[in-house]
Amino acid sequence: MGARGRKSIFITGAASGIGRATATLFAEKGWFIGAFDVNETGLASLAQVIGADNCLTGSLDVTNKQNFEQAIAVFGAETGGTMDILYNNAGIGESGFFEDVPYDAAMRVVQVNFVGVLTGIYTALPLLKATKNSLCFTTSSSSATYGMPRLAVYSATKHAVKGLTEALSIEFARHGIRVADTLPGLIDTAILRMTPNRTDGRTPQDAETLLANAPKKGPFRLMPPHAVAEAVWKAYGSDKLHWYVPPEIQWIDRIVGFAPERMRKRIKSVTGGFIGEK
Repeated sequence: MGARGRKSIFITGAASGIGRATATLFAEKGWFIGAFDVNETGLASLAQVIGADNCLTGSLDVTNKQNFEQAIAVFGAETGGTMDILYNNAGIGESGFFEDVPYDAAMRVVQVNFVGVLTGIYTALPLLKATKNSLCFTTSSSSATYGMPRLAVYSATKHAVKGLTEALSIEFARHGIRVADTLPGLIDTAILRMTPNRTDGRTPQDAETLLANAPKKGPFRLMPPHAVAEAVWKAYGSDKLHWYVPPEIQWIDRIVGFAPERMRKRIKSVTGGFIGEK
């Protein structure tokens, strides 16, 4: 049935977690949702929740440029060639000490988390340019404030996303496109449970135990996915560049700016129990 004049958002990684919560929230707000993921079963259940007439779903591997181009083309046909928000949210992780993560696995993280974002922006740019007050939004991470041990490559990709966001927020202003990102901390999603641990082979059950022992207060407390979805919603009506979830994470950026060694010591202390030692 198409967007029928409604505002629209294109979401990668929409089948679960942050992407799903964002799709659900925006559908409740009356938006038309483009929900894309490699998880077709999750997409089917999402369509049942928000209504098939409120969304377009499709399989999308963000590392495949042709696949991305096809998804954007189909979405543009439904919206009349416009896109109010591009939300590059898809991401994967690999944990473990750097040398324990296989090279191919590390490169897959780079391809999904950063190259996939680049491909999405290149592909969606014509639709964003054709839409007044459009927003190019991406999921970065709290690990883009200070690199997290045993998540080195993941952290590097999220630093890259943050830097790209800052640069494009200046460049794309000439097109009338706003650019922003979110830097979530510990969010209760599948990626926390299913990320392979290459150093000590922790199981999903071990991950549940670690999450249960996560801090209850402070920047590293466990947050629900809808907290990030709310940040995406607020970002559309704002010119704010970085959206920290929870807001206290911003202090990491501030401290790193003038005392990186102090933050290194703090991160080592905080992650000692959660990240673990070999």
